[in-house]
Amino acid sequence: MKKDEKKLSHYQKLEPSAGLFERIILAIKKEQERQQMKKLLFSFFFFLIVSIVAAPLSWTIFINQLKSSGLGYFISAALSNLDAFFAFWQDFILAIAESLPIMGIAVFTINIILVLFTLRLFLSRKGLLPRLILLLRQN
Repeated sequence: MKKDEKKLSHYQKLEPSAGLFERIILAIKKEQERQQMKKLLFSFFFFLIVSIVAAPLSWTIFINQLKSSGLGYFISAALSNLDAFFAFWQDFILAIAESLPIMGIAVFTINIILVLFTLRLFLSRKGLLPRLILLLRQN
């Protein structure tokens, strides 16, 4: 029993170095920040890729709905006969509003907003947004 105590007494004399706890906490915080940055980058790239892939599709939907809506005929009729347009402007505006491709406009607008939001989010998180604004103001 005394031999075991002598062996353990050697280990009991060791003291942790000064600042060890602070270094451990700092290392844990750095790892948490790194994990958080990974999640942020993954979500940024995911939303950016989805919105960039969806951009041509939403543009095609918008253009096809615009062509099939007959909106061009209303506008050309209004511009070709301005007297009739001003006489019946309320009816023309209502007909144009009814024939607008709302779904195409909504999908395309949401897609553009998503692209701009993800770029703004990424630039502001990286601290690049203030530098970019200053650079644009100088030009």
